[in-house]
Amino acid sequence: MSLAIKIALLASGLFLLSGMLTGVWKYAKIMGSAEHRAPAYVDIAHRASFFYSFASLVIAKLIEFSPFSPQWQIVIVALPLLYFVLTVIGYLREGFLSRTENMFAERNFVTTWFMYGLIAGEIGGLLLILGGFIYTQFFI
Repeated sequence: MSLAIKIALLASGLFLLSGMLTGVWKYAKIMGSAEHRAPAYVDIAHRASFFYSFASLVIAKLIEFSPFSPQWQIVIVALPLLYFVLTVIGYLREGFLSRTENMFAERNFVTTWFMYGLIAGEIGGLLLILGGFIYTQFFI
């Protein structure tokens, strides 16, 4: 198994664990709230962790068929995974701060430049991963 696949599988497991742990946090907030609701960003971190866990599994399987060198596979896999991690960390931060406002209500570095990087890194990385899969499975 290549290092890129191992990294994607490790990320998947860590996101799954994050989803479970944030689920406990979400439950505690629900039970301690008069409205029986968790703060928005606690809920978002919980769901995003599970979504990214499965996305990481898809990346692990697709990169298995990559035509790129092992070094490039690591870089290509790291692009979307890094943004997945940073996104969940951002949601966790907002949850710990008990913020309830939409973080995009104000234009700043995160809501502008980080989002441009996220779009390029996640979509660009996946295009390379998926493109490599398509190339090796349908054209060679």
